[in-house]
Amino acid sequence: MTNISIVKKDTVDIVAAKVKEFQERGELHFPANYSPENAMKSAWLILQEAKTGKNEGYKPVLEVCSKDSIANSLLDMVVQGLNPAKKQGYFIAYGKQLIFQRSYFGTMAVTKRVTAAKDIDASVIYEGDEVDYEIINGRIKNLTHKQKFGNINKEKILGAYCMITFSNDEVYTELMTMDEIRKAWSKSQMWGKDQDTERQGSTHDDFKQEMCKKTVINRACKKFMNSSDDSSLIMKHFRRSDEALTEAEVEAEISENANSEFIDVESEPIDEDSIELPEGIEQQQMTIETSQQRKPSFA
Repeated sequence: MTNISIVKKDTVDIVAAKVKEFQERGELHFPANYSPENAMKSAWLILQEAKTGKNEGYKPVLEVCSKDSIANSLLDMVVQGLNPAKKQGYFIAYGKQLIFQRSYFGTMAVTKRVTAAKDIDASVIYEGDEVDYEIINGRIKNLTHKQKFGNINKEKILGAYCMITFSNDEVYTELMTMDEIRKAWSKSQMWGKDQDTERQGSTHDDFKQEMCKKTVINRACKKFMNSSDDSSLIMKHFRRSDEALTEAEVEAEISENANSEFIDVESEPIDEDSIELPEGIEQQQMTIETSQQRKPSFA
């Protein structure tokens, strides 16, 4: 049996058995159009091709990451009912830890599944648009937005909003100013320390409207989901995957700083703006060595 076959037996097969156990106990029910088997097959195909980043020497993640972290990342994916083949999430290696990170498509899918939301829509507000709303009991209500075609200009974005419409026609609205959106973007690894606006030619600049929508959708879904006291298995893994990602990022930053050696040399500046990155690549390239391992949720 090859090493890959052994890893598959110790991870995919164990996760499949765990999922079946959840289903038999009535703790987990999948939508009719979701096949955990197909999602696992898609994930396994992706993982066999996935490499670590520069710090790990671009090695296969299945050789570098621990079996526990591989199993837990797969379990997080399946319990949330997501499929990486639908761009609903990515597997990211942090040293020996493999993390499943939801994309905003994934966050929308989980929100619809948990809250029975009918629609999740977002729109950008430009200078000259007419926006009106009320604040009732601390919540934005009755938002109306009138826009003229001539107002559409990515250099004149004032903000964005997301509206989650539920089956009873109740609407939850999240509104963000452009300053708030840029504050969220500043947490990205692609955002420089002293940067206060988008670099020309960067993903945040070239696709500003879509990036604004993505940010406000993520904010709306996460705020609504986190305000829930739902103790279901899905919510447990929704929060666990976020916590695991945060923990891995902190450990990676600590490790990077601990291993950093400052060398004072003169060199030509690198024009990072000339590097065009499609959406999602920035997270996949964020692979940094860390020596500590997170305790798995099952083992």
